[in-house]
Amino acid sequence: MDYYIFQQINNLAGHWAWLDAAGVFLASYFQYFLGAWLVVYLLLGRDKDGRKRNLKITIWGFASAIVARFGFGEIIKRLVARPRPFEIHRVTQLISEDLHLSFPSGHVTFFFGLAMFIYFYNKKAGWVMFVGGFLIGLARIYVGVHYPLDILGGMVLGILVGWWMYRLSKRYIKK
Repeated sequence: MDYYIFQQINNLAGHWAWLDAAGVFLASYFQYFLGAWLVVYLLLGRDKDGRKRNLKITIWGFASAIVARFGFGEIIKRLVARPRPFEIHRVTQLISEDLHLSFPSGHVTFFFGLAMFIYFYNKKAGWVMFVGGFLIGLARIYVGVHYPLDILGGMVLGILVGWWMYRLSKRYIKK
């Protein structure tokens, strides 16, 4: 089922230049715009106390994403050792990617860890990050570097770590 869904999405690649360009942008570059938007949005507090609180939220949020992606995500990648789709199937691959392991998606783990943490303190920014993370994940299937279960695994892992980091941060950040 995982490979079937992958094929349905990836088979759309290579037919429309505008869709390929959107897929490549979302899979490779959108993450930088999304991260920059979050930092600017959160750090433009109305007063000194608001900016100070939002700075703590931003630091804890990115710490959550880093722990999810480079801590738990890397441990799981090594335990599962799942190859990328282009290593074992014929796919339309629109971006070059190293042969690093596929499950869970590091990009999605990072952004869902960040989104979940931010959501507890700022619902609007949290939802923007969830949608952005989902679009990144969908695009990474489209460009041929992840399976759908890689994306789903990254979402679940990111959400769990984001929630856990929120629980840890409650004594340092007042609601």
